[in-house]
Amino acid sequence: MTAALKVLRPGLFDTIQDMGRIGYMALGIPTAGAMDRIGLRLANALAGNPPDTAGLEIGVMGPELLVEADSVRVALVGRLSPSLIGGDDAPPKPLESDRTYLLKRGQILRVGMIDGASTAYLCVAGGLALPPFMGSLSTYSRAGIGGFEGRRLAASDSLPLAQASAAPGNERKLGAAFDYGRGPIRVVWGPQDDCFSDDGKRTFVTAEYRVSKEADRMGIRFEGPVIAHATSVAKGGADIISDGIAPGAIQVPGAGLPIVLLADRQTVGGYPKIATVASVDLPRLGRLLPGHSVQFQPVTVEEAEKLRREQEAQLRRAIASVTTARPTGGIDLVRLYEENLIDGVIYDPTPI
Repeated sequence: MTAALKVLRPGLFDTIQDMGRIGYMALGIPTAGAMDRIGLRLANALAGNPPDTAGLEIGVMGPELLVEADSVRVALVGRLSPSLIGGDDAPPKPLESDRTYLLKRGQILRVGMIDGASTAYLCVAGGLALPPFMGSLSTYSRAGIGGFEGRRLAASDSLPLAQASAAPGNERKLGAAFDYGRGPIRVVWGPQDDCFSDDGKRTFVTAEYRVSKEADRMGIRFEGPVIAHATSVAKGGADIISDGIAPGAIQVPGAGLPIVLLADRQTVGGYPKIATVASVDLPRLGRLLPGHSVQFQPVTVEEAEKLRREQEAQLRRAIASVTTARPTGGIDLVRLYEENLIDGVIYDPTPI
């Protein structure tokens, strides 16, 4: 029997993602990949995987997964409230996030809701035994490619595991929740900021914009003050010759409201891009929910590069801070309850 995690109940938008399908945009194939690459890297670090190992990206609410393997070690990262359901009628046992758990055959992991953010991650030690498409396991659901059958997970799906059982070892946790930062979203002007009037650019960096209901892995449409295009025909106005779309590109079509393009963005577009989100803040955008508000702050390319280097150093420190998971008091009750106990003593049936 193939070791697997079976989906008993899907979440709202669960897809398999890695660091993306690199090198195929010239063929019209979007990069896809994790919306929050920091979250995925942290989950893989906890699980002991290479940083680009594919995991489960959880959107807003996660699934219920039945363990169909002797054992499996999973890492959960994000603002989750997971719980573990055993094979009896006992109530679910609450678990923590930002750590690993050893699960056994027949147990059910209820991933739960994400508190105040849109994205969280579940990684499996050893990874998933799924075939890559164009060198990646990332799901691009609009084209039905990658991941698990090119789509979000559904009830009765069975995710094959690369390992039949988990390797022995202690559970691990992050030293602290990763700080993604606060304040305005940093952007670099252009490449078509000359298609906007001075008043339009001033509005863009002084106004507050709210995430609309039209927000997904492709991009976020914002609501707020209209950004005025330049009136000169020579400046192009609201239409340009289609060109390439970088991650975080901010298009402003004729209606004057910004659209930030994300992981599943199209490869080319014909609306002018007033600015591009600095890579340091892309993970923050990948966690926004409808109704959240943001402001945009321009920085130079040099400042954006410095911020990204500082974030990478912070991430490396967070990974280095991973420690053995010990509950308060030093006793792991979850693992203790899973053993055969007689009058509080661990029973070993092995003959003497």
